[in-house]
Order: sequence, then structure tokens, then C-alpha cells
Amino acid sequence: MKTLGYARVSTRDQDLTGQIEALRAAGAGAIYREKISGARADRPELTKLMKVLAPGDVVLATKLDRLGRSTRELLELIERIGQAGAFFKSLGDPLFDTTTPTGRLLSTLLAAIAEFERELIRERTGEGRKRAKARGVRFGRPSVLTPHQRTEVLARLAEGDSCADIARSYNVDRSTISRIKPKLDKAAA
Repeated sequence: MKTLGYARVSTRDQDLTGQIEALRAAGAGAIYREKISGARADRPELTKLMKVLAPGDVVLATKLDRLGRSTRELLELIERIGQAGAFFKSLGDPLFDTTTPTGRLLSTLLAAIAEFERELIRERTGEGRKRAKARGVRFGRPSVLTPHQRTEVLARLAEGDSCADIARSYNVDRSTISRIKPKLDKAAA
């Protein structure tokens, strides 16, 4: 069983010293340290820490926001730590200590609330999309070709021009023209 620390500051001008001292005082052997924004998904030192976790290990952070910036991200990281058989402990937030039953209960409750919130957002988003579609809103990327150009493409395809030649003349990828071609085939059938 190891105690691993994670220290992070957001900018190069900030100093990790206070966090490192607190983590060492709390018994952290190895301390993974980063000067990187918490909003970034690619935090190499955190990735390294997660890879070396073994059952019974404890991950220490001085505060919750050092591990994750959003509630969702934080809960996902705590869950990944738990899946590795390890525990998480925040020195500045004593309720977040998954080595205790109270800490595990709190994490479980917050994860359930986050899941409930995700479901509500998914439901509202789905309803909004349905209303928008009913109003005639089109989703997805806009077409790179105008309706007039699409008509020209169809005419050239009907004349036997190759997709590659047509694509070059409109400065688009061949796949753009290929997606129009099946519509021509359906119209002919």
C-alpha cells in the first residue's frame, strides 16, 4: 500500500511548494506534480499516477479542485481510483476520504446526483432537438456545396465524369462528391 500525492497549479507563475509540503506531511511517498490547467484533459502526471495505482493505495490531494475542475470530472476520477482498488483523500475537504465509510457514502451520493443531472440534461437536450426539428432546423455541418453546385455535380455525374475530377474542380474532397452520387443512383432506380 502506497500513499501517492498529486499537486497541481494552473499557471507557470504559481508555486507547488505549499501543496508538496502538505502532501509530504500527510505521508505521501511519491508526489506527481504539474503546472497545467485543470481544464485540460491531457494531464500527463495525473495519467502516470492513475497507471501506477494498485489495490490499497491512497491518492492524496490538498483540495478537490487540484484533482478535477468540474464535479463530473472529479467524480469520474474518484470512481477510476476506486475501480483500481485504491482510495482518494482530500486534505482540505475531510468529507472526501474514501478510506472511511462516510467518505464512500458521500462519493456515492454525489455520483448519483451527477448521474441524475446528466439524465436531466440529456432529456432536456432531446426535447429541444425535437422542437427545433419541428421548426425546420437542420443539424450537422453545413454543406460545402451550394444547391446550384449540387445540381451541377449531379449533371456531371450523369454525363460520366469521375468523382475525383468533379471534386478537383470544386476544390472539395472526393468523398463529398461520393455522398451525392448515391442520391443520383436512387433517383435513377
